[in-house]
Amino acid sequence: MSSEGDRSFPAMGGFKRAFLGYRRSEVDAAIAARDTHIIWLEQELPRIGELERETETLSEMVIEREREIRDLHRQLREASERADRSIASLDAVTARLEEIQAQARGQATRIRMKALREAVEVSRRVQDLAGRAGADGAAAGDRPEPDASSNGHGEIPAEDLFEGLVKVEVGPLGDFSQLVGFEDAAGQIAAASEITVERFSEGRATISMRLGEPVALLRELESHSPLGFHLRETAPDRVVLDVDGGAGAASRAA
Repeated sequence: MSSEGDRSFPAMGGFKRAFLGYRRSEVDAAIAARDTHIIWLEQELPRIGELERETETLSEMVIEREREIRDLHRQLREASERADRSIASLDAVTARLEEIQAQARGQATRIRMKALREAVEVSRRVQDLAGRAGADGAAAGDRPEPDASSNGHGEIPAEDLFEGLVKVEVGPLGDFSQLVGFEDAAGQIAAASEITVERFSEGRATISMRLGEPVALLRELESHSPLGFHLRETAPDRVVLDVDGGAGAASRAA
């Protein structure tokens, strides 16, 4: 079947003339071709309508998709703005938390320093009181003076036996390993338990221990400790030792 642009019948001017007019066969052929073309066009009309409807539907879909894309762009922009505001708020909260944390660290440091100063002051007062009490007892003949020729003490009388909770202050210690060694020496005492390093500052350490029975503490420490020491002062629940050759002993000797 010929397309719409093709003409299967000759123009009227192309018919050959015959007697009393045109040739009938050519005219009939042209009319038949015209009718065929008309039938073809009538058959194509529904298809053209269907294509027009499909085109209209596609146009509506394109318009709807464009509207959806615009909505998505708007939602994305709004979400980005919300995210920027959230990040800014988070940065502000983080900065505030860091500021609070810094203030808390400073406050904690001040509290620790104050507590340490108070503890040092209390310890100094207790030592002064213990020293005066020891001096008074020695003057009254209650406690013999330690024999310097025997590492700070001579024969341990019964009143120099220690029992219960006792604190031993020792120093100056050169490093942490010496503290560990002295702590190990205390741990080798059979009656000792609950051994704890309560304080270690400026080369001096305070070790707390619990003695389950009366113990000649100075002799036990002397026999187990790798450090040589001198007895500075003693009390029923406290012993202060100075390590031989330490900075503290040298300053007192001077």
